Amino acid sequence: MIKIVCVGKLKEKAITLLVDDYLRRIVPYSKIVIEELKDYPNFDDEASNRITIEKESKMILDKVSNDDYVVLLDLRGKYYSSVEISHVIDQASTYGSKNIVFIIGGSLGVDENVLKRANVVWKLSNNTFPHGLVRVLVLEQIFRSYRILNNHAYHK
Repeated sequence: MIKIVCVGKLKEKAITLLVDDYLRRIVPYSKIVIEELKDYPNFDDEASNRITIEKESKMILDKVSNDDYVVLLDLRGKYYSSVEISHVIDQASTYGSKNIVFIIGGSLGVDENVLKRANVVWKLSNNTFPHGLVRVLVLEQIFRSYRILNNHAYHK
């Protein structure tokens, strides 16, 4: 099973439609669920933002079990091609855990505890994207990965 843990809820109807479309596409390959967590406000001072990061990070870790294979989306991560992400999914589901958890943290990022818990830290881009768009990109790459793993032509 794949679980996507996201800080924040989708607000844009167009993004929600895209997310729903990719969820439908993934279901023939894997059970998939999305868990949306409360996002806390950002502040002008670093101390308050640190509290926000800690609260959100704790909520994230509460959704991850010890045997989950965790893929964290984070700017401190490594770039992965679509083929490489398909290998991550394949290896995790074959030799790792029965659950692969993709984590999309809040706008301020996550703390070191989440970073340390991750099996893979994936950097999508140096650019900044809205969280809803990141969710769509992750879902698209998951779907593309299953197409690659099943030798279908979608990824070309």
